[in-house]
Amino acid sequence: MTQRILAVNPGSTSTKIAVFADGREILAESLSHNAEELAAFATILDQLPYRQAKITAILEQKGLSLRDFAAVVGRGGLLKPLLSGTYTVNAAMLDDLRSASYGAHASNLGALLAARLAAEAAIPAYIVDPVVVDELDDIARITGLPEITRRSAFHALNQKAIARRFAAGLGRNYEDLNLIIAHLGGGISVGCHRQGRVVEVNNALDGDGPFTPERAGTVQAGQFADLILGRNLNRGEIAKLLAGRGGLVALLGTNDAREAEKRLKAGDKQAETVYQAMIYQIARYIAAAAVPVCGKVDQIILTGGIAYSEYLTAKLKEYVAFIAPVAVMPGENELLALAEGAQRVLNGQEQPREYK
Repeated sequence: MTQRILAVNPGSTSTKIAVFADGREILAESLSHNAEELAAFATILDQLPYRQAKITAILEQKGLSLRDFAAVVGRGGLLKPLLSGTYTVNAAMLDDLRSASYGAHASNLGALLAARLAAEAAIPAYIVDPVVVDELDDIARITGLPEITRRSAFHALNQKAIARRFAAGLGRNYEDLNLIIAHLGGGISVGCHRQGRVVEVNNALDGDGPFTPERAGTVQAGQFADLILGRNLNRGEIAKLLAGRGGLVALLGTNDAREAEKRLKAGDKQAETVYQAMIYQIARYIAAAAVPVCGKVDQIILTGGIAYSEYLTAKLKEYVAFIAPVAVMPGENELLALAEGAQRVLNGQEQPREYK
């Protein structure tokens, strides 16, 4: 019997959905939400009925009923640190997302939408590998200040899905490999996957790591403190400086890596220097990610939207191919990754985890 899964990925200005039948995508839609529509809602949580109605309407338009599905799976939001896996959406999870206990973000609507849609058909609702997946080694958490410990926040959904697909392509288990995976997008995360666990990764949410199209990356603390004090910045302004107004935005006035590369190829020397610097920083973090496995890396994998750039991936290979072979698997495929997680549970390949 065909099993259909509805995958839901809410973003700041869109809700992407897809329908999968036995692992094959049969419908994909991106439901746009313009600024005027969203301005009517005081909070992200207030958008929930509006976004649900949009999803229900498109399903009806396509002749699909929620009773046609075996499960609904949503993008995981900002929750407490979790082990990797597929989680059943439960009351404790929904309470934390409604209260924004760990932060407010559009991705918080993923589990809430999944729960409401699944309830209409009495089917299970899941999330898969949210950004707060935390498998860091204990020694990777320690900093030189007892008040500050390193936290894990990265593109767990895509990194984990890419790792499993790569391993399956070799006819091996993800848990048997040591991989370095660099997700290259608006944010960049570089993770060391040691036999199925991401034991080291930069916190891509808080500005740790290489600078990116719109994030400042790791900056020298003393200079950053002087900048904050000199400009008398508040908490929100500091956060925006680190994520949103940093990186290529601050250095070149664009958050589009393709535009930066276009300028470089047209002879813009500043664009060339900045773009090369970003590539150099990514390479440094890839090299550092080999430390937890003492250099015994089976494969380096470049993924995410910027990995479509042949120029950038070729330069990265020049820097890091001495560590391990480099594979390029571009794109994010988040909806597919969500559906794959739910499918593993429905097939009995994986037990769903409980959020507590």
